[in-house]
Amino acid sequence: MSIRHGLLALLDQGPRYGYQLRTEFEARTGATWPLNVGQVYTTLSRLERDGLVEAAGEDDEGHQFYAVTDAGRAELRAWFDTPVPRTNPPRDELAIKLAMAVTVPGVDVSAVVQGQRRHSIKALQDYTRLKGRALAGEARPGVVPSASNDLAWLLVLDQLIFQTEAEIRWLDHCETRLAQQAELLQTRTAEAARDGGAPAKRGRRLRA
Repeated sequence: MSIRHGLLALLDQGPRYGYQLRTEFEARTGATWPLNVGQVYTTLSRLERDGLVEAAGEDDEGHQFYAVTDAGRAELRAWFDTPVPRTNPPRDELAIKLAMAVTVPGVDVSAVVQGQRRHSIKALQDYTRLKGRALAGEARPGVVPSASNDLAWLLVLDQLIFQTEAEIRWLDHCETRLAQQAELLQTRTAEAARDGGAPAKRGRRLRA
C-alpha cells in the first residue's frame, strides 16, 4: 500500500490537513487499510522533505494545511502511469506460514489449510454482504456519501473479493498437493520395504 501516493492524490484536489487526509483516505478505501494520524504526519514530513508537498498555512483552529507542489503532481502522474511491479511481490504471511509448516515436524499442515479456508470463506461472505449494501446505496457510518467515494469503495471490495476467492482456490490446490505428496511418500516407502526384503529372500534360496 502506498500511503505516500494516496496522500498526494488527495492533496492534488486541494490543500488539506492531517486529520482530513486520514478521514478521506479511509472513506475511499472503506478503512480497509486504516491509518493513524501519526502515520499521516510522518508521511507528510517526508513528502515535504522531498519537495513534493509544502506548507499552505493554518486555519483559525491551528490546523496546518499542506498543498501538493508541481514536483508532487509529476510524482503522482508517474505513479498512475506506471504498473504496480510484480518482480518483488509483497510478503504474504499465509504463503510463508504454509511454506514453514511443511518443513517443521509435528505440524498438521492439513489442519492449518482447513482452518485458513474456514476463515477465508467467512471473510468472503462478509465482503459480499458489504458489496450488497454498497450496491443498495446504504450509507457508511462517518462517510459523506458521494458517487466517487462509493465507486472507490466498490473497487476496493471487488479487489478483496477476487483476492479472497483466489486464496480459497489456492488453499484447495495446496490440499490436493499435500494429498499427492502423502501418496507419493507412501508409495516410495512401500517400494523401499519391498526392495529391502528382496536380498534376504535370495540369500535363503542360495543356502537351500
